[in-house]
Amino acid sequence: MKFIQNKTVWIGTALVLLMLATRSNLISHFGTSLFLPDASYAVFFLGGLFLGRVRGAVAILAVLILESALVDFYAINFHGISAYCVTSAYGFMVFAYAALWFVGRWFAPRYELTGKGILGLTGATVVAGSAAFIIANVSFYLLAGYFDSMSVVEYVSRVSPYYGSYVAVMAMYVGFAAGVQAVFALLGRAHIGTSE
Repeated sequence: MKFIQNKTVWIGTALVLLMLATRSNLISHFGTSLFLPDASYAVFFLGGLFLGRVRGAVAILAVLILESALVDFYAINFHGISAYCVTSAYGFMVFAYAALWFVGRWFAPRYELTGKGILGLTGATVVAGSAAFIIANVSFYLLAGYFDSMSVVEYVSRVSPYYGSYVAVMAMYVGFAAGVQAVFALLGRAHIGTSE
């Protein structure tokens, strides 16, 4: 019974399922009218925020990284999704995901469900999403082997339109998670009030 009541288990399971449900969207990273956008950035950030200080946190991070790679492997090998992004730069996604996780972990002791806490959460979300976007795209530019004749300026001009979408999608999921947390906090207070 204790296992079922363990918040770490519930949060970890929710994050694994969220990534599986959204990353396996074989149509678009940003979603469609039928499919939710990819929540991977938010999953790693929320993992750091809510699970980054529990025993076994690094193992949880490793499971999420492994899950992301397995979903990509499945999509490429069994659904015909292009392997264009899987280059020698792909390994640097570990650093992008770690940046998300560790910014979430860093912010965790500062986070509370107040106006100031939500404002800080918003700032941490933007910083983490920006860091991951930069790590992923700089490594892709330098290591993918596709851009030998493209200048840095041209590359930046081509990828910068995606920046806002990556951070906005991440912020949407983080905001939703904060909303769910607020509902559970209110329900917990109501339960305590009625049991006295």
